[in-house]
Amino acid sequence: MKAIIAFEDGRIFEAKSFTGEGEAAGEVVFNTAMTGYQEVLTDPSYKGQIVTMTYPLIGNYGVNEEDVESSGLHLEAFIVREYEDDYSSWRADKSLKDYLIANNKLGIHEVDTRAITRHIRLKGAMKAVISTDISSVSRLIEKARDYPSLEGRDLVKEVAATTPYTWENDRPKEIIFPDGAIKATGRIRDAQWRVVCIDCGLKYNQLRLFTRRDVEPIVVPPHTGSDAILSLEPHGVFISNGPGDPAALPYIVDTVKGLLGKVPLFGICLGHQILSQALGARTYKLKFGHHGANQPVKDLSTGKIEITSQNHGFSVDAMSLPQSVAVTHINLNDETVEGIEAEELFAFSVQYHPENAPGPHDSEYLFDRFLQKIRKFWA
Repeated sequence: MKAIIAFEDGRIFEAKSFTGEGEAAGEVVFNTAMTGYQEVLTDPSYKGQIVTMTYPLIGNYGVNEEDVESSGLHLEAFIVREYEDDYSSWRADKSLKDYLIANNKLGIHEVDTRAITRHIRLKGAMKAVISTDISSVSRLIEKARDYPSLEGRDLVKEVAATTPYTWENDRPKEIIFPDGAIKATGRIRDAQWRVVCIDCGLKYNQLRLFTRRDVEPIVVPPHTGSDAILSLEPHGVFISNGPGDPAALPYIVDTVKGLLGKVPLFGICLGHQILSQALGARTYKLKFGHHGANQPVKDLSTGKIEITSQNHGFSVDAMSLPQSVAVTHINLNDETVEGIEAEELFAFSVQYHPENAPGPHDSEYLFDRFLQKIRKFWA
């Protein structure tokens, strides 16, 4: 079925839909990963975005139940160069096409994804509309222009949990608190440590990595205040990744401010930007963001280079960080801030995804570093 990708600047790309009729709008981004498309589809950080995969062949290993990273698909639409319906993998239980259709997401192929990527790199991130109704190109361009910008939008509330849960038997398990209020409770599962995770759009593999380290994770909705979090008697607090503009989340920033110095803190991606704001920094929008599994990052304390998985369109302004906060990691492509630490407050964060789903395993040590800080804080 014929389709059109109409950018807000008037650029048009002809394509075909492999999921049937439909229309979708969002900010177009490109992802440079060669594998891991199912984890990309289920990453809540892509809410409000149309993802273009730069690797040319997508779909050849199907999808399965084990590789989901959240409760659903959050991106607005999916663009690939060539879709392969004849999948082959012993783990697969359905095709990518059937997976997208079941979740009401538009899939587009037979389009020059290299040209789309180049267009975004040169012009910067921009909005677009994809539609199988190609009767009026001008209408689609206007729709793209009218689609709300990601700047200033709170998308966290659209993807985060609304009720608390923990992680048990490799799946979420809802926690029922007496009277419905989040407050102190005994051990839900037998573990050495308890970490409260502020859900801004987290990925399940973060919880898997915590449980493998004898941590009891308690996931709470993003509107949960600092007093309620501290009443759970955590050994540490984790601030997760998520979508949208970090500057549009003052309520989460205020929560983190109320936790500073009272418990060790660890932030990833959007959580890194939230922690930075709580420490006094500002954020800004990147030209076209970092999306993929091959971003080089330097750890300034060790000099080691990590190949990282990233998905963000905003960054922390290094010049706005207070002197008490150290930059610990930088991106070797554009020298943007990739990590910070407020050592005296036992708080640190990274802009990239160390949970390796999808992506390399170079950065998984950060979960161990968080536990080291927890042990030292409570010693």
